[in-house]
Amino acid sequence: MSFRATILTLYPEMFPGHLGHSLAGKALERGQWSIKPVQIRDFAEDRHRTVDDTPAGGGAGMVLKPDILANAIDQVSGHDDRPRLLMSPRGRPLTQKRVRELAAGEGVVIVCGRFEGVDQRVIEARQLEEVSLGDYILSGGEPAALTLLDAVVRILPGVMGNALSGTHESFEDGLLEYPHYTRPQVFEGREIPSVLTSGNHAAIDKWRREQALKLTRERRPDLLQSGQD
Repeated sequence: MSFRATILTLYPEMFPGHLGHSLAGKALERGQWSIKPVQIRDFAEDRHRTVDDTPAGGGAGMVLKPDILANAIDQVSGHDDRPRLLMSPRGRPLTQKRVRELAAGEGVVIVCGRFEGVDQRVIEARQLEEVSLGDYILSGGEPAALTLLDAVVRILPGVMGNALSGTHESFEDGLLEYPHYTRPQVFEGREIPSVLTSGNHAAIDKWRREQALKLTRERRPDLLQSGQD
């Protein structure tokens, strides 16, 4: 069973984007996953294909209309159990744990917001899971959707050549990843730490764990705190 991603967007030409290249692109060619961008405007009923309207209560910008978006969601996912995601800066932060949960399923339906946002009623009525990539604003949900899919597709079975590549990375064990080195032995006066060339695998594992803890304390102490909750 391949992983199926359906994207509801006003800019279907943005897909598959960078996911058509490298490991994800090769996996796409092999049929290990699929992506289907769907134009939201195709579900508008007026001759101008209007998908947005002014916000109730006033204010700047426009809001995606609930009836059109609901119809689009029903048409593309009315008969399957794939999670329905809405890329939104007010959503829950995406984590590697959630990425692995999504990768273990049959696929996702992703709604890419635009303008000021999406009518709250369709979020509730269609049980959209709001997902955020961080505390910043993008011009639309498309770049965020591509990033989420990048994180998911790379850990699908058989996509990465070395299965261990996905298990020794930042966030997989609640820590940032340890530093990496390769030849030459000396670069601009800086040497590879001697423990890494010692052949002592227990010492190497200990060093890597210590370095991961050190980096996490310095850069993301919140990860250590959350692991204690």
